[in-house]
Amino acid sequence: MVYASNSKRLFVFSAPSGAGKTTIARHLLDTYAFMQFSVSATTRPRREHEVDGKDYYFLSVEEFEAAIQRGELIEYERIFGNYYGTLRSEVERALAANKVLVFDIDVNGALSLQKAYPRESLLIFVAPPSMEVLAQRLRARNTESQEQLALRLARAEMELQQQSRFDEVIVNDDLNRAFAHARCLVERYAMPLQC
Repeated sequence: MVYASNSKRLFVFSAPSGAGKTTIARHLLDTYAFMQFSVSATTRPRREHEVDGKDYYFLSVEEFEAAIQRGELIEYERIFGNYYGTLRSEVERALAANKVLVFDIDVNGALSLQKAYPRESLLIFVAPPSMEVLAQRLRARNTESQEQLALRLARAEMELQQQSRFDEVIVNDDLNRAFAHARCLVERYAMPLQC
């Protein structure tokens, strides 16, 4: 597969929790065979349906901190008591295999990735239509305590202030429209050349 010299090979989605970035990223992965999900490393406990190496690389705190010391992570952050990060080997392997990687990571991680791979990265911020809608979506998930919900909303305020640092912004007020916007970005920045 051959890409244009100005194409982007790292599609980096960030958003406040509940804005829909994971849903949009999965839509692209289901639509384009040349795209591959970037599996992050984490220290959070594995959920029942999750598979190690597919959903996340599940590491102990000691393993994660050793990877930090060895410089094996492009970016990492501790969020709500757990480490999350991107393994350098994961990115290098995909680029060598001529894949387009799709990331679903936090704002700071996205900015770190862009710093490490400035020519290859396209930063895409998924914004909710409003903070009120975001709060409703998070409450409807019914997966967090009131305290956790308050922490997520406070973090969302900080993340929304960073969206001007991204290359593209998708406002997720209508999921089909957001999907169409994301597909347009793939067609503009990442379609393989037809030889």
